[in-house]
Amino acid sequence: MAETTKPLLIKRYASRRLYNTETSDYVTLEDIAGFIRAGREVQIVDLKSGDDLTRQYLLQIIAEHESRGESVLPVDVLTDLVRSYTSQASSVVPQFLAASFEMLRDGQSKMMENMTKVSPMAQMPGFDAMRAQQQAFFKAMSGGMMGATGPASEKSSDDNLDDIKKQLAELQSKLSKMGK
Repeated sequence: MAETTKPLLIKRYASRRLYNTETSDYVTLEDIAGFIRAGREVQIVDLKSGDDLTRQYLLQIIAEHESRGESVLPVDVLTDLVRSYTSQASSVVPQFLAASFEMLRDGQSKMMENMTKVSPMAQMPGFDAMRAQQQAFFKAMSGGMMGATGPASEKSSDDNLDDIKKQLAELQSKLSKMGK
């Protein structure tokens, strides 16, 4: 157990290939990103000089994700980061970013904890069917712009449309009977 708390050591060879010292094989930046997503700390060092290259490679991973359209950082945040390198604010920015991400992590873990608790509504008989109907109705009302999730999304779009038409016809029938 103590070994998993130790950072995974990745050595960079002169050929710029990255070597995982635990598994004795070469890894890519995407592999390193996967280790980090799995919660593992990573340290990347130059084999020859011993220089720590972790920051450089983490920035490269972020740049690659951003360039592929997986944008997390808005342009104004990136602009402010660039400005912070040329201003006196650079001494405050790292602490601010670290505190912000820590708050985000704490908030996410609390949100996930709350979502996993069973709500009283979820134990009602027919709750899943009612939720599926609501999703189908909202999807129909929004012209399909909202993404459906859950049981309703397992059906094809034609089946969903037929179900919605049937439900609307039933509602119209009930409304016309009420008006008489």
